[in-house]
Amino acid sequence: MTLFRFALPFAAIACLAAPAFAQSLTPQEVARVDRIVTQRLAASGVPSASVAIVRGGKIVFAKAYGKQSETMPVPRDDAPYQIASISKQFAAAAVLLLQSDGKLNLDDTVSKYIPDITDGDTITIRQLLSHTAGLQDYWPQDYSFKAMATPVSPQGIIDRWAKKPLDFTPGTKWQYSNTGYVVAGLIVEKVSGQPLLDFLKARIFKPLGITAYDQDLAIGNGFPQGYGRAAMGPVRPVTPAAPGWLFSAGELSMSARDLAKWDVARIDRSILTAEDWKVQETPVKLADGSSNGYGLGVSTGTSSGRRYVEHSGEAVGFLSENVVYPDEKAAVVVLTNSWSGNATGAIEEAITKAVLPPPAADAADTAALARARAMFGQLRTGSLDRALMTEDSNYYFNDVRLGDYKTSFAPFGKPVSFVQTGKTRLRGGFVNRNYRLRLGKKDFVIITYAEPGDKGRYEQFLVAPAVS
Repeated sequence: MTLFRFALPFAAIACLAAPAFAQSLTPQEVARVDRIVTQRLAASGVPSASVAIVRGGKIVFAKAYGKQSETMPVPRDDAPYQIASISKQFAAAAVLLLQSDGKLNLDDTVSKYIPDITDGDTITIRQLLSHTAGLQDYWPQDYSFKAMATPVSPQGIIDRWAKKPLDFTPGTKWQYSNTGYVVAGLIVEKVSGQPLLDFLKARIFKPLGITAYDQDLAIGNGFPQGYGRAAMGPVRPVTPAAPGWLFSAGELSMSARDLAKWDVARIDRSILTAEDWKVQETPVKLADGSSNGYGLGVSTGTSSGRRYVEHSGEAVGFLSENVVYPDEKAAVVVLTNSWSGNATGAIEEAITKAVLPPPAADAADTAALARARAMFGQLRTGSLDRALMTEDSNYYFNDVRLGDYKTSFAPFGKPVSFVQTGKTRLRGGFVNRNYRLRLGKKDFVIITYAEPGDKGRYEQFLVAPAVS
């Protein structure tokens, strides 16, 4: 379950000149959002989407589109979609609330609460929540594996995955781990004396007027159905995982509107103390002082001068994206009921461009764009300067692959347009930037990873046809 996903980019959408403080959407903006969603659903085959928009610190738009299930022909904007790993920020918030209550500390070791975790006497709760504990992830796949057809308990997940040798010494590396959040959820339950969902309902959901469900129970009549497709095959309903597999790693279902209420609380600094919000949004540093921008259940960063707090989610048959822009008091929520295709991220990016003013250009992104365009120019002509590539990238671009790049792009001529799409992110020690390229009448996506710095070498520079 690769719940920390990076959506493939779509073409840039022209921004409307709406000030950030404006609250209600104009009729023209509503029409633009409708077109964005319906066109991308149609292009991707994703059956439905639920969208919410916050602007000026208020929820100004909430609407559902398409077919939510075989028995729900009319979409409802209150229908609860499975938000999967977006749930992690709520589990982290529960820990922060308990710390404020004086019942635990982020730097307590796991062994204080849960026995028999590998090296539990050296792993801290903070490391569980920041994916720096070294516990092996139990669901890295983007499909439902065999064991998921059988119900499981949180302890069952711990017994199978959290008692293995650690993947690395705690605090020395970052690696997404759903297992760590299962352990954290059990700590919340042990300390609070109640089920995690009950604690969240009492301390967060009821005060904010949020209706949230255990996703294992959000199945059947009245709930959106998850869908998927194999390659370019037909879109089919998928079988949910057996009960227990998400727990605190991603157990929640709610509507886009209800998730937006939480985003407003983040903007307003309500429910949690201002200090706890800051702690959640502060990137955790590794032993060597580096960080990839991940805090406690959220990813943070700056894209083209605009600060964001973000997390995505993937459950069986569902993808979700939630992005908050605190400085603009804005947020965009997109929930979809298919885990195939890239409609979720494409919708979020296009809506953000349509309803928020364009951010100031970022000097680093501008310089990186020029470097990426030059690198593509080399690849399309087969004249690769290998000093600009890492050892792994040079290994990937063997003579056969380099020849394929040169031969396949020859008929298209020079680039017509070359633009960055999406947010600049850190992952695995590299800077990730994605681009949209047009050659003639054909669009392509370029996914790059480079070493940090103005002259960082490329670890990856992959080009593929765009789906639009």
